[in-house]
Amino acid sequence: SKSRQEARYIWFHAASLGEFEQGRPLIEAIKKYHPQYKILLTFFSPSGYEVRKNYEGADIVCYLPFDLMCNVKRFLDAAHPEMTIFIKYEFWMNYLNECKKRNIPTYIVSAIFRPNQILFKWYAKNYRRVLFDYEWLFVQDQASLNLLYQYGIKNCSVSGDTRFDRVYGIFEQCKPLPLLDKFVGDTVGKYTLVAGSSWPKDEEFLIEYFNQYPELKLIIAPHEISEGHLRSIESKLNRPYIKYSEATEGNIINKDCVVIDSFGLLSSIYRYGNMAYIGGGFGSGIHNVLEAAVYGIPVIFGPNCHKFKEAHDLMDCQGGFLIQDDEEFNVVMKRFLSDKEMLEAAGEKAGSYVKANVGATNQILQKLESHFE
Repeated sequence: SKSRQEARYIWFHAASLGEFEQGRPLIEAIKKYHPQYKILLTFFSPSGYEVRKNYEGADIVCYLPFDLMCNVKRFLDAAHPEMTIFIKYEFWMNYLNECKKRNIPTYIVSAIFRPNQILFKWYAKNYRRVLFDYEWLFVQDQASLNLLYQYGIKNCSVSGDTRFDRVYGIFEQCKPLPLLDKFVGDTVGKYTLVAGSSWPKDEEFLIEYFNQYPELKLIIAPHEISEGHLRSIESKLNRPYIKYSEATEGNIINKDCVVIDSFGLLSSIYRYGNMAYIGGGFGSGIHNVLEAAVYGIPVIFGPNCHKFKEAHDLMDCQGGFLIQDDEEFNVVMKRFLSDKEMLEAAGEKAGSYVKANVGATNQILQKLESHFE
């Protein structure tokens, strides 16, 4: 249609939810400073699309058709974006080649490159050429930049990770939760642990520890909130608890634990903790540690964190604590509970680390400015 032809689109592609959250500060900055553009957002995985198909920041949200030449041409004919932005890891050969052919400037943001990625294998020389199709590659760290340089790719720069901007934005707009204010309100001499996105393996030792230490309060926000999972958490608790959905200002006061049985609150809940435990490290990988660290509290997580640069950075600055098992968890918690100065110093380091890394979105925007005419 004619109006469709006149609309000017910038196309963002995110594999799934995590990448979308990473790209979100950039989408919102473009909407704010360059409202003449509409945003087309595509996902590859249902986990992203299903959760975000009604996201107001985008004008169209859809799945990306698979990277076959006939799909690619049809998709680009229909969408005719003026600019394409891939988030973190997406190297669709045909899409990239065709965008290049059509002179659609294409970028990748918050990218990380490692020598063991398929792109850098000896047999992937032809595939690696897609990296030359990008107008510019914005990478998270110096190691990624060095690797690209080694292969003759010079159209790149280190701009950091836009996820810091995302968690900092959430931190600034953090919703007050009066019930939890009440819950932590009477905690003279007590500490509150927030366990975020916990899995059954995490809960076994978390709750066992909590049951033994009356000076510790617990807010637990499980990754899965099915009836069965909530029941298994409740069966382990030996101290007074309440589910968040059943809490009132009256009945929450004498409880030692709150079980969060709804989604969407976690990033605001971390502010009520003196320390946080981030789940997933005994499963497929830890959840977002930055959401907790931004509040200036130390974060504890399990061993499956090797793919998460920010977890290692937090360990390096002593704001993050890796545990291999329940015994190591107990050691870290006892240190926190017995040494207030150490606890506060660790929290401060975690918060400073996040603040020091804010700003990638602005760097990227400045570089894109020339195209926003």
